[in-house]
Amino acid sequence: MKLRITVEGKTYEVDVEVLGETPSGPTLGHAPVQITTMIPPAPAPKVNPPSAAGHASTSSATPSGHVVEAPIVGTIMQLRVAPGDSVAVNQVLLVMEAMKMETNIASPIAGKIKTVHVSPGQAVKAGQVLVEFE
Repeated sequence: MKLRITVEGKTYEVDVEVLGETPSGPTLGHAPVQITTMIPPAPAPKVNPPSAAGHASTSSATPSGHVVEAPIVGTIMQLRVAPGDSVAVNQVLLVMEAMKMETNIASPIAGKIKTVHVSPGQAVKAGQVLVEFE
């Protein structure tokens, strides 16, 4: 079987021969082979600097303070902060579920919470504002 594989922008044509597969898994000759799949970690939450316009925060306006955005599509499971709370760097702000895994969303900065834009059970999109700082 011929396959075309692209690695770092360079394309290779390779011949692949299926050597065998047993009920316990794939083999190479007579030796069992373990197949490992690497899953990259979720990207870190994105932090936006304060906007120069200084708009009041509404669902259609750009938040005026530093914000933490959802790194991936998911569902908010638990809030760990409320407006007015002071938080430290790396303190967990909320927990979201994505692809059946819970992800802690931590504060990238020390500061005071101005607005929490989500609630438990809410579905969020990647890039959606979750928390705004003063």
